[in-house]
Amino acid sequence: MIRFDNVYKRYPGGRDALQGVSFHLHAGAMAFLTGHSGAGKSTLLKLVALLEHATRGQLFLDGENLSQTSRRGIPYVRRKIGMIFQNYRLLFDRTVFDNVALPLVIAGYRHQDIGRRVRAALDKVGLLDRERALPITLSGGEQQRVGIARAVVNKPPLLLADEPTGNLDPELSRDIMHLFEQFNQVGVSVLIASHDLDLIATLPYTQLQLHHGRLVKSATGTDT
Repeated sequence: MIRFDNVYKRYPGGRDALQGVSFHLHAGAMAFLTGHSGAGKSTLLKLVALLEHATRGQLFLDGENLSQTSRRGIPYVRRKIGMIFQNYRLLFDRTVFDNVALPLVIAGYRHQDIGRRVRAALDKVGLLDRERALPITLSGGEQQRVGIARAVVNKPPLLLADEPTGNLDPELSRDIMHLFEQFNQVGVSVLIASHDLDLIATLPYTQLQLHHGRLVKSATGTDT
């Protein structure tokens, strides 16, 4: 699903965010990106989502070489990806339903299909009864669930999550990770950047550890 071949990312000013990173995350796998603040976790996810571009090396998503993706092709690549953020990135002047529907509206889905898909996604995250609520009325855990529903509403084969439990207490964090496990169990590939090592240690999934932009450790489930 994701393959990095000797990937480097240098930002303007000369800071190397990633240095020679190589790994292969197989389709249907679930894995965690770990490492200190500034290790390169967010940068790695941004490269996969084409929010940033590699300075050197080859990056493949579902067999497609992302370094050769044209500007016009970027939206088509992103349709394969559901992205979840630590700060939720919800539209607070729109209802829960409208927030989750946004990717479908952008993609041009029919109104009838949008309603069906949005309610199915909200049902999966346990928020079907809150579809008309405004995000400001929800708890942090509920807001994150809205973000997850928005990420999965168009049924992407890959979920990327950047510190999705960073603002949540331990119990809510476990609930959110359980949601990711449920999606993975039906074949969705999942890559999560997280510093919550205590929680990760309780879960039987691959860990990709970054240190100052270099991949220094990989557990089972990936090729490096």
